[in-house]
Amino acid sequence: MTHDWWLLAAVPLVGFVSGFVNTLAGSGSLITLPLLIVLGLPANVANGTNRVGILVQCIVSVATFRRRDALPRADVLTILAPSVLGAAVGAELAADLDEALLRRTIGVLMLVMLAVVLLRPRRFLESHVGRPPLRAWLQAVLFFAIGVYGGFIQAGVGIFLLAGLVLGAGFELVGGNAVKNLIVLVFTVAALAVFVVNDQVRWGLGALLAAGSAAGAWAAAHLAVVRGAPFVRAVLIAILILSAAALLGDFRLR
Repeated sequence: MTHDWWLLAAVPLVGFVSGFVNTLAGSGSLITLPLLIVLGLPANVANGTNRVGILVQCIVSVATFRRRDALPRADVLTILAPSVLGAAVGAELAADLDEALLRRTIGVLMLVMLAVVLLRPRRFLESHVGRPPLRAWLQAVLFFAIGVYGGFIQAGVGIFLLAGLVLGAGFELVGGNAVKNLIVLVFTVAALAVFVVNDQVRWGLGALLAAGSAAGAWAAAHLAVVRGAPFVRAVLIAILILSAAALLGDFRLR
């Protein structure tokens, strides 16, 4: 594994950006995974090591949202349960993926989501809790499908969870972000355990990544509460554009 000091110094800095981006939207793994691979980690070990940062940033973001009374008190079990079940199914399907086709499909879906955010801004700025757009059983189907996606590929799952929480379950952006991070936290605990059992985590790099990710998550959660939904929407638009460009362009994780 390479030990170039400037690459090692970049790990917590990239972690900060990833923690910030993941807390408000998603796709932070599109910048952390390439760096870990450049540092010499095999792709599967980089994937496992990356989950250390994701776990810590989720713990910090959920705690920050909760401390600032921005974590919705609504029952999220009906959302959490199908998401986790879907993730288990998705993990079983991972071996059969056509990665190139999947990346392009995700990129197109992000462009569709970008159009919705731009053309129907009120849907992302107003709360519909108590009168969600989708019935409970349709929400279960939606979050099961998102869970399946999250089970076999991590990058971008936060964006799809956030869209489902806002457009399907009726949360506003700030509360939806808090619930999204709670769901990803549960995903990550299970995923990291699998990587640990298979000796696919490098704890030194994971700790550097986690330190930056924690700071980025705290800053993002704080700004989300202070600045409100318009700020989160602006960040979401930027991340959707950048993520779609990366996924539809020539960018490769390995």
